[in-house]
Amino acid sequence: MTESSQLEQPAVPVEASPTIAAHPDARRKGAVLAAAGVEKSYRRNLWSPRSRVRVLTGAEITLEQGEVVGLVGENGSGKSTLMRILVGDLRADAGTLTRSGMVGYCPQEPLVYPRLTCDEHFELFGRAYGMTPRHERESRAAIYDSLGFERFAGTRADRLSGGTLAKLNLGLALLPDPALLLLDEPYAGFDWDTYLKFWDLVDERRATGRTVLIVSHFVVDEARFDRIVEIRDGKTWAR
Repeated sequence: MTESSQLEQPAVPVEASPTIAAHPDARRKGAVLAAAGVEKSYRRNLWSPRSRVRVLTGAEITLEQGEVVGLVGENGSGKSTLMRILVGDLRADAGTLTRSGMVGYCPQEPLVYPRLTCDEHFELFGRAYGMTPRHERESRAAIYDSLGFERFAGTRADRLSGGTLAKLNLGLALLPDPALLLLDEPYAGFDWDTYLKFWDLVDERRATGRTVLIVSHFVVDEARFDRIVEIRDGKTWAR
């Protein structure tokens, strides 16, 4: 699956393309992501290729510019599967999808290199994002300051506590200042102070027109979200 660079990209039937097609709802002014009819199933085991578990059976979601949206559901409901499809890490069986602008992704399990320090991670990801060295250093400094872990800049990832590793995981998604931030259980492991700092960051992004989708199996502080979407029985429902 590839992301479209323009919202006007015409829809193409999924069956005729190796990618998910652009979703026409995304042509609405302000939509930075739109997906509809997303389906995904998995084989139960290698010995029964025709026996499959249907996880998503027509999920849909549209994200507008400057929104903070919560995606909730029970464990095993398909939240992380949908998130991986939205970010392009997993191919859906069917459906339509389009994205606009740069996407920052914070997976549930940190994807880091154990022997690299926090600074080295930011440098590596900055190059992958195509950032200039100056821009990367400035963004890195702001992230350290916002989340409060600059003292671990020279510490290897395999020596970080769970909470500090979660900060690094989030920081790498924030680094290029993406238009769309997709966060899968981002505050697991945060202490209360970091949890509040996280929401300060989210509020700042909303105020500057950035969009944030937060996945969690439960939602506290529901008032902090503009709206909540629930996954149930393979579909998405407004709550």
